Amino acid sequence: MRRLPHVTWLRSFEAAARHSSFSSAADELNLTPAAVSQQIRLLEQHLGIHLFKRLAKGVALTDVGLAYAIPVRKSFLEMQSATDGLFRTQRKSVVRVRCSISFAAMILAPRLHSFSQLHPEIEVELSTTVWDDRMNGASIDLDIRYGDGGWPEHQTYPLPVEAATIVCHPDYADTLGPIASTQSLSEAAIVLVQGSETDWDRLFEKYGLDGLRPPHWIKADSSVIALQILSAGHGCAIISKSFAKNDLAEGKLVAPFEMDLPMGSNFTLVVRDDLSTRQDVQAFKNWLIGLQI
Repeated sequence: MRRLPHVTWLRSFEAAARHSSFSSAADELNLTPAAVSQQIRLLEQHLGIHLFKRLAKGVALTDVGLAYAIPVRKSFLEMQSATDGLFRTQRKSVVRVRCSISFAAMILAPRLHSFSQLHPEIEVELSTTVWDDRMNGASIDLDIRYGDGGWPEHQTYPLPVEAATIVCHPDYADTLGPIASTQSLSEAAIVLVQGSETDWDRLFEKYGLDGLRPPHWIKADSSVIALQILSAGHGCAIISKSFAKNDLAEGKLVAPFEMDLPMGSNFTLVVRDDLSTRQDVQAFKNWLIGLQI
């Protein structure tokens, strides 16, 4: 395999080929025309072929020179693009936010455009998790957690969501009957959401229904997965109205009974302790806690 030519020779060749002039290439590269001519001569010696025709006024590419100029120019453009993309000065500050997949899909993601309009100078990097209650070093700036608190961070802000209710597909609602009763609910196909195992017991107790909750037929690790299961037409689940809002509004799912259940736990925005002075972090925090979830 032939050894690659020196990059400075190729740079002079590409510029001279583009300008059809050694002098113009020299001006672009801050060299003398003699230096450009010498570098191209060394390149031609290395390749063993003439790349330019020396004319009375200027130069012109030979057929081989023209064929060679195309891939050389493409290579320099690709290197420039890679350099700009990876190493250019960051124009936007970046706020890294993590939350549960349900909160991300149903609440945060649909609203992020409004934050971007308010703060075009801030880029949001959104990542999701199912269950996690600690920061991973410096990889997260803001964490939205579900639970009862007691976390070591000092900056925590409640993000209350709406109460939960029984949700199901319209066709499945017909099998439950018009009135919530021990009999109708004890025969229901329950989709249980992980972390909300006591919701059915609390619902039965709140509305004076006898007995324990029926056994679940499937368990989902998030509300967003449970909603997808319900959309297929079978089963019912207790889901926060904040999560089911769009499906209920579009009629994909229904809340067959007028039953509300306060959330057993709630969501909390947690800010890394060392970021209290970051203006971009504070801007996102203020925007988020001001939302009507």
